[in-house]
Amino acid sequence: MNHRYRLKSSKDFKRVRRTGKNYAHPLVILISSPNELPLSRFGVAASRAVGSAVLRNRAKRRLRAAIHPYLSKVKVGWDVLLIARAPLIDATWPELCEALFDLLIKARILEAEE
Repeated sequence: MNHRYRLKSSKDFKRVRRTGKNYAHPLVILISSPNELPLSRFGVAASRAVGSAVLRNRAKRRLRAAIHPYLSKVKVGWDVLLIARAPLIDATWPELCEALFDLLIKARILEAEE
């Protein structure tokens, strides 16, 4: 994922968690909050409940890779935080992509493809 599309600062992560709307799936939690920018940014996090540092980093890499195909379809002006859950480690790639797509649809931040 290009660095300009990433949430980087702790302040931004805290703002999204405080003001955003939550959408949950057994593999991932999506929190979305509007921003005043001409682009949407994504942050990825994994708590210690996911596992060791190796597993947390793997979960975050998988989430970054899974969101990549949707970057061009996401509406502008959103900050999105993706939080990995423990079952993500054992999930197959299609399961992860489907979960992420479902959450983006629920959050109504994908452009209409019709």
